[in-house]
Amino acid sequence: MAFTQADADRVRAAIAKGVSSVELNGEKVTFRSLQEMKETLRMIEDELAGASAGRFGVGYTRTTRGL
Repeated sequence: MAFTQADADRVRAAIAKGVSSVELNGEKVTFRSLQEMKETLRMIEDELAGASAGRFGVGYTRTTRGL
């Protein structure tokens, strides 16, 4: 799921207001607890940070035995 900065802002605002429902990507989401809201916000922020920082891969060096 592709989150936007606006989604993170909506969840952050809902936490600040003390409400348990927010609209994300056109869907109304009702959270069970403040902890669940914080976890969702963290997930959104992590995804946004990964998208802006880019992905990295692992490379392996190839060597030969001889001269």
